[in-house]
Parts: sequence; C-alpha cells; structure tokens
Amino acid sequence: MDERLRFSVLGPVSAWRGTDEIELGPPQQRAVLAVLLLAEGHQVLRSALVDAVWGTRAPASALGILRTYVHRLRQALEPAGDPASSVVRSTRNSYQLRISAAELDLRTFRDLLGRAERARRAGDVRASAAHLQEALGLWRGTALAGVRGEYARTQRQRLDELRLSAEAARLTVELDLGVHAQTTAAVTGLVAEHPLDERFRELLMLALYRSGRQAAALETYREAQTLLARELGVDPGPALQTMYQRVLRADTGLLAHPDLASAKPSAPDRATVPTGTTPTATSAGASATALVTDPTAVRASAHTADPEAVRSAGPVSTPVSTPVAAPIAAPIQPPSQLPADLAVFVGRDAELAAMAGLPSGGTVVITAIAGMAGVGKTTFAVHWARRVADRFPDGRLYLNLRGFDPAGSPVPPAHALRTLLESLGADPHRLPQDVDALAARYRTLLTGRRVLVLLDNAHDAAQVRPLLPGEPGCLVVVTSRDRLAGLVAVDGAHPLHLDVLSVPEARALLARRLGPERVAAEPDAVEEIVARCARLPLALAITAARAATRSAFPLSAIAAELRDSAGGLDAFHDGDTSADVRAVFSWSYRTLSPEAARLFRLLALHPGPDISLPAAAGLAGLARPRTRQLLSELVGAHLVDETAPGRYASHDLLRAYATELTETVDPPQQVRAARHRMLDHYLHTAHQAVALTGRGRALISLAHPAEGVHPEEFGSDAENARAWFAAEQAVLLAAVEQAAVHRYDVHTWQLARTMAHHLHMQGLWREEEAVHRLAMDAALRLGDRTAEAYAHLGLGTATTSTGRFDEARAHVERAIELHAESADLEACAESCRSLAWVTEQQGDAHAALGAAQRALALLRAHGGPDPDNDRVRTATASALNATGWCHILLGRHREGLDHCTQALALHEQLGDDVLAAHTRDSIGHAHHRLGEYEEAVTSFHHALALYRDHDDLRWFVSGTLMRLGDSHLSLGRPDAARAAWAEALDILERLAHADAEQLRARLRRLADPR
Repeated sequence: MDERLRFSVLGPVSAWRGTDEIELGPPQQRAVLAVLLLAEGHQVLRSALVDAVWGTRAPASALGILRTYVHRLRQALEPAGDPASSVVRSTRNSYQLRISAAELDLRTFRDLLGRAERARRAGDVRASAAHLQEALGLWRGTALAGVRGEYARTQRQRLDELRLSAEAARLTVELDLGVHAQTTAAVTGLVAEHPLDERFRELLMLALYRSGRQAAALETYREAQTLLARELGVDPGPALQTMYQRVLRADTGLLAHPDLASAKPSAPDRATVPTGTTPTATSAGASATALVTDPTAVRASAHTADPEAVRSAGPVSTPVSTPVAAPIAAPIQPPSQLPADLAVFVGRDAELAAMAGLPSGGTVVITAIAGMAGVGKTTFAVHWARRVADRFPDGRLYLNLRGFDPAGSPVPPAHALRTLLESLGADPHRLPQDVDALAARYRTLLTGRRVLVLLDNAHDAAQVRPLLPGEPGCLVVVTSRDRLAGLVAVDGAHPLHLDVLSVPEARALLARRLGPERVAAEPDAVEEIVARCARLPLALAITAARAATRSAFPLSAIAAELRDSAGGLDAFHDGDTSADVRAVFSWSYRTLSPEAARLFRLLALHPGPDISLPAAAGLAGLARPRTRQLLSELVGAHLVDETAPGRYASHDLLRAYATELTETVDPPQQVRAARHRMLDHYLHTAHQAVALTGRGRALISLAHPAEGVHPEEFGSDAENARAWFAAEQAVLLAAVEQAAVHRYDVHTWQLARTMAHHLHMQGLWREEEAVHRLAMDAALRLGDRTAEAYAHLGLGTATTSTGRFDEARAHVERAIELHAESADLEACAESCRSLAWVTEQQGDAHAALGAAQRALALLRAHGGPDPDNDRVRTATASALNATGWCHILLGRHREGLDHCTQALALHEQLGDDVLAAHTRDSIGHAHHRLGEYEEAVTSFHHALALYRDHDDLRWFVSGTLMRLGDSHLSLGRPDAARAAWAEALDILERLAHADAEQLRARLRRLADPR
C-alpha cells in the first residue's frame, strides 16, 4: 500500500498519506505548513514564519506557539516517525520541509506547464493542450483556502496569476486545434471574471473571428476600449490594438492551421502525475471550491458564534476565514442621513459656484484656513449636499468622524466603515475585522451605485482614505480643520478652503436672524459685532441668538456687552484676526442660570459624541425633569443642540470652552464625583441591559450607584435593552477608555464585562479585546483576582473569535483557575463553556466534551434546575446542548440526542425561542447521523419556524436548510433537497457568504449526478 506523503496548496492546504487525508489542525497551524510548502524545500527562518502567520499582530509568545504547531505537524504527518529524521527538519533558527517534487501539487503543476511549453515548441500542440488541461485539473479551488493574513493574500494572488497564465495558454492551443465554439464559451466566462485583463479580450477576439463572427470580435475590442478608458483612463495595449487591426482587415494569418484544426486535444497521460495527488480535482480550468459534504461544516459562522448566547449547542464548527464578498442584505429603502439644512443659510456664493463646477464623481475636501473652527464647514457641506441630493438616488450617508473632539478620540476607520456598511444594508454579524477587508467590501458595495457620502470633521487623510469609493459615480464630501493635502495630492480630491465670511455676508447673516430693519437701524453696532465676532459664523450665530432673545435691547448694547467680555480662547484663536472667540462664548455663558452653567461645564466631562437625558441627569446628579429644563435653556442659548429627540451634543469648540471652564471653576473633588456618577450611570444601566440580552452569562456584583444616579430600566424588554446598547455603543467604548485614563479601575473592568456580550454579538471583536486589555490592566492595579478572571475570560472569547486559538485557550484556562479559587461556580461554568468552544475550534473534540461536561456539573452543583433561577437554568440548558453537540461530533449520537432533548425542554420552559431553535437544529443533526431522516426533517422544520421569527438570524436559517436538504436527499427526495438548498443559496447569495459557491456545486451535482 502506498504510504507516501502528498501535499496540496492549489486549493485548501491539505496533506495525504496514501489515499487518507491527514487532519492538519487549526488554521494557523495550517498556515505554518503552507509557508513551509511554498518554500519548496528551502529553509524558512522562524522569524519569517512568525511574520507570515501573524503579520504585525504577533503575540509575545509567538515563537513558543510556533514550536507547538511544528511539533503537532510532525505528529500528524509521521505519527510513528523519529523526530530526528522527520520530514519537518529544524535548525537553530529555521525550519525546512523536506519533500520531493512529486509530493507537492504546485511543483507538479509547474512541471506540467514546462512539458506543455516544450511540446508546443516541438510542434506537438495536442500534447501541449493535454499537459495544460492536466495541470489545471490539479486546482481544487482557491489557492491556500482557509489561510488568512497578508502573506497568504500575496501568495494567493501570485498563484492565481500563475493559474490565469496557464488558462490563457490552454485556450490558445485549443484555438490552434480548432475547438472554437467550446473555447469561445470558456474565454467569455474569463472575460466576465477579469474584465480588465487584456489577455482574455485578445483571445476572445481571436476565438470569435475564427468562428466566423468578425463583427462580434470588433465589438469586443470596442467594449474593452470603453471600459479601459472609463476605469483606468488608458487605451488598450499594443497587443490588443494589433489584434483589432488584423481582425478589421480580415487578416487570413489569424485563421487556424488546417493540419491542426482537424485535430482534437488528446487526453492527458495520468501516469505523469502521482496517483492521489488531487483526490477531488475539478475539471480543467475550474476554480470552484471543494465541496463540503459534512453538514457540520456549514454551521453558524465564527463571526456570530457565542459560546453562551448565539449557539447554545456550544462550540461552533466553522471555518475562521472571513467571507470573500460583502455581506449585504438590501435595505428597504436607500439611506437618507443628511442633517437638516440651516433655514437661515446665507452667502458662500463663490464657494457654491466652485462646488457646482466639480465632476459628478470624486472627493471634495472642505477645510478652513489655518484650522479655524466654527467657520461653518458642516453647515456649508450639508447645505450643498442637500442641493444635489437628488443626483444620488442610491443613498445619502452622513458620518461625524470626530477628528477634533476635545473629549474623545477620532473615529477609527474600522468603526467608520462598519457604520457606513450597516447603513447600506450590511449584516453587522458578517463583517470582517480587518480594515482593508472592510474597505474592500465597502468599495464593492458602492460599485455601480450613486451614493453621496458626507464625512464630517475628519482628522487627517489616513482616517478618510479607507472610506473613499473605488469607482466613479459616488461623491464624498469631507470637512476638516486639516487641509488634507495628502488626500488632494494622492487621491485627487478637489480642495475648497472656507474662510470666514465677508463683511457683507456677515451683515446678511445677522439680518436673516434678527430682521433687516433692526440691522439697518444700527449700522455702527452691526459693524462692531461683525468685527468682534471676526466674521466667524459660529460666533455670529451665538451673538444673534443672544440678541434675538433680547429684542428690547439695542444692538449697541449687545456690542458693548461683547466688548466687555473680551478674554481669548487661546486654543482656537486665529492669529490673523483680532477676534476673541471666548468673548462670544463667555458672554452667552454668563446669561445662563447657575444650574444651567454648571451643567454646561459638566457636559465637557462626557466622552461623547452625544449624551442622553438620563445620562446627563446622572452626570449632574439631578432629577430628569429638572435636567430637561436645564438642557432646554442650553439649547435656547445655542450652547447645546438637541440632535435627536432626547439626545444632546455641542460643537467641539464649545466643548473646548466648557473644558476650560471646568478646569478653572469646579473643584477637583466635584469633577471627580461628577465623572463617577456618569460612569455609574452607564455601568448600572449596562448591567441591567445585559441581564436581559445575555441570559446565559454570569452577572457580576456591583456596588450601589452614587447618590443622584438613576439608571435606565428595561423591565423584561430585551429588545429595548439591545436598542440601548446599540444607541450607546460609541459612548460605552469611550467611557471605558476614560475610566482607564482617570484610574476608575473598578468601573473599567466592570464596564468591559457588562458590554462584552453586546460587542461580541455585533462582531466587534477587536473592540472587545481592547476593552478587556484595559480591564486586565485595571485588575492588576487593583490586585483583584475576580476582575482578573473576568478579563481573562473576555480576552479568551475575543481571541477565539479572531482565530488565535492557542492564546485564547491560555486565557480561558486561567479564567477557570481564578474563578475556581473564588468558588464562583456560575462564572467558572461560563468559562468552561468557552473552553469547550475554543478546544473544538482547535479540533480537539474530546477536550471540548470534557469542558462542556465540567460546565454542566458545576451548574448542577450550583442548583441548575432550580425553578427560581432562570439565569442558571438557561446556562444549564446551554451546557446540556454543548455536551450533546460534542457527543455528536464524537459519533455518540444517542448520548448527544439525549442531552440535547433535555436542553430543549429547559429552553422551552424558559421561553427562549432562539436557543430552542439552536437545540432543535442540533437534534435534527443527531437524527440525521443516526439514519433517522424523517425525525431529522421534522426537527429541522421546527428550528426553521423558530428562526424565521427573527429577521437577524438568516445565517442560521441557511445552515438548517442545508442540513434539511441533506436529510431529504438521504430519503430519496431530490426535489425537496433541491428546494431547501435553493432557498439556502438565495440567503447565502444575499449575504454574499463564501459558502454560496459550495452550495452551488451541490446543486450542480444534484442536477447532473454524472
């Protein structure tokens, strides 16, 4: 029996011993093997391996993890081998995979290409075609499928280019052999896949011409010419132009040689390739991914898997790789997010005319001279955007990037991309973590659409660049204090600098707000007001608001008060004017009641971007009705805006002024008490919310909220709690950072814990990791081992989601140790369920079962079936399902079915439809594995009925439909299987999920069983 090792990188990274495929372990371990295989026998430095596998995100323990991976690969490849003579050879600082050319499909591929070229040169076109067809038959899908990272992307592109070159060579020789019709169809598909690749356009022209379709060949050239001009601004290359000229004059030299045209390509000599190298090779030139026949492979994606709340069956068996296309669920209607236009907008005629002359697509940068704030960039941008909004029927997006927010950080590009993608209909659970991947999906989604995007208050070009569309048709308007010279120079943005208003425009602004008669009656006072406001729109607006509410005051009195209020807002003072912006603000501030003035100062402590009425009340330590009155006073003074019902925000220039006042007016102990109240508000409200949204999670104990804090309440309304998390997400993230900076260490770790479930469910794993790293630092400063345990658990969950399984396992195992020390059985059980999840992702089903069983034992010891403790009962049901699922994975189907049935009874008693649906799906899977296909069909239908009550669970619906189709097929019902799979495919295509191609392959095989 042939026991030789064989390896493949032309598809999923795989290895075989004889005809048996070898289990290669988790994705990062496969990545190590991939790097060694691509070195093709050469030594690879360990540091280079670390860079290839982890990139810039290598953990401190990367070399240790690498050694573990190599050890496991040796065991997998040569279970009984001697490490000294292992196929994986190690030196002091490198590794080497010692394999022959015949043992790697990439080498065989290259060898066949060489044979094809030699045959072509020798005039044996048929042999050349056979070698090329055989070479392309080695491909089993996307090269290095399942291996992530920049190194893998680069190598994948290199290998794909090699495949495309082989495709072009094969099509060329087949045209020489006279196979015109078949070749025309094949090359047409390649042109559609690679519209800018001139090789395939040239081949298509040749194929059409040889098929007697000269006009179609010429039209192909014209299409290419138009596309290249529109997309790249270039003409077709010399080769394509030459082909056009030859077709145009009906050059007989383009016709196939008659001796070759009568021949057909011969079948490849299979003896030239080692048997078993490609057990699932596709037909020549195919690039479909390998079919996944195991139903467990299509379970819920790791993007949405949660060990407690998403999949109560416990660990989810899915690839970690992110989907290859944008996960879009079409919105009901195009987004229309532009803020309201200013009714009293005046002036800016020259700037509006400049904007009108811009191209229909591109990027406009609106900035102010010398970084002046308050010059009216946002007002101008909104006004112009609303004037042209009807040109963009596919949507008008608005996003405040908070580039110069005095109390917070600029919005990271990844957050901005997520917000924009969700606004365009993307499913947040299916979005990747990587900024480049998010940007690619954003550009893909905007292709072919006309969307206007207004990016307000950008910090710099680096923040904006990922948010730009990739093709014309969309328009991006950016406002910033920065000139964004890089965006102009590199990205072709059109700069438009806004200066302060001209004197006539400033007078017109006052006239629009105060009435022309009043302004005309006191020209000298108006001139002084304009001068002292330095023609700055924000200062003029605040002054006009003051004058409008004092209609009995002459404007000369207003000017005198402004004159007497001179101070100097140094941080925003423009040296080119004699304006004192602080004078305008302080004058408005001094008209406030003492309580309103105090609230205005305290609002500067809030991390932003906006604040709700309950949070403002907590910050001030006042009742909500009184706080609402004070906020109304601030709105009336134009010091605060009510941006949405019950939500308030200030211009960042005003927040800077309020910050200065807080530092000079309020005693430090009062400032600290106010910040404590604000953090208490968010902590206690989040605690109540997660008690409803994360019913299987252990709850931490909190101290009583500070006096004056009245957390928001949700009753039993979980949907309202989820909505609160969504509305306050940006604030909560900023609050954790602020708590860490100001050393509110207890708030830091407890806020991280209470918001972790929401972040995980939203797929915000980088943010989940970031807040738990802050929590870990706080826990270590406190010396609090309970806090440390929860920080480890949060880090373990986040790193599992991002595919760093070894790191995750270490965190979770440490969490279990610490929770066991404190005898917190519920938290320890939750940690064990997380351990079951991560170990199953590592491919260790036995360890996963052990962890799930330990979780179940702990919960039962804690009073699992206690009818008065719904939280523990929910966790117990989740542990039962996790245990059952692991039994099923190990082939113990009856045991698994028994555990899952117990779990279902508990979930139904608790009224949790989603967790019950997960469990019914697991039960259906167990029945299918037992050959009880009718029972499986019934269970899957029950799961689908429950899932379909929730619009955001489409990925679960698709997985259950695929398994339902399997059961129908096993019952001999191909039509029913086809219907289930077709419905699943429709969902996957709308989500643009990678599994769609696998399902298409299954449907093709069902239609043509040959």
